[in-house]
Amino acid sequence: GAAMADARPLRLLALHGYRQSARRFHQRTGALRKALRGRAELVAIDAPHPLPAGAEDDPDGDYPPRGWWFSGPGTFDAGEAAAAPAGLEESLSAVAAALAEHGPFDGLLGFSQGAALAAMVCALRARGDPRFPVAFAVLVAGFASRAPAHGQFYREPIALPTLHVVGDTDAVIAAALSRELAQCFVEPVLLTHPGGHFIPAAAAQKKAYLEFLERFCPGQGQ
Repeated sequence: GAAMADARPLRLLALHGYRQSARRFHQRTGALRKALRGRAELVAIDAPHPLPAGAEDDPDGDYPPRGWWFSGPGTFDAGEAAAAPAGLEESLSAVAAALAEHGPFDGLLGFSQGAALAAMVCALRARGDPRFPVAFAVLVAGFASRAPAHGQFYREPIALPTLHVVGDTDAVIAAALSRELAQCFVEPVLLTHPGGHFIPAAAAQKKAYLEFLERFCPGQGQ
């Protein structure tokens, strides 16, 4: 309505994927940021854990690639039921700190492992955890952690509005895993696209993002 015209854009805390960084996430989301311009702005943060250097790392990169948690020593596999996952508490604390220091934020946007982390934050928020004042999340290529220690996040349906973006040909996080995560939520909105492991921002997806974001007003999450 007319009142919305004066409102600030929604602010989304953005959580990058495993082996990425805030800088790399920013570089790769130009189309998405353009699609959301005026409606929502993204503020990306770095995951707290630098990864051991790997041969596949970008030699031109001036950043260490990072991760939110590990399924093995310095490694991560979304399909692995890790017996001793490491690093999640530090990442939850990093998200809480970013929300407090750089806020107010209205919602979360996560990609891949960042979407899995955002889903965990949603679960805590839905249970009333005061560290995470967000009203919704956009989860792109998300999955539910297979680690038994993380089972607590999925025991009860998560009552927070979410948009789940699923790539039909995603070879990194299979579409079935993202659909399985969506089932953990009370009223998930599903957006499928024909592509792979990236954040889509073509006209069809832009429309779906904006329709979902229309439901929220700045300041609702506080």
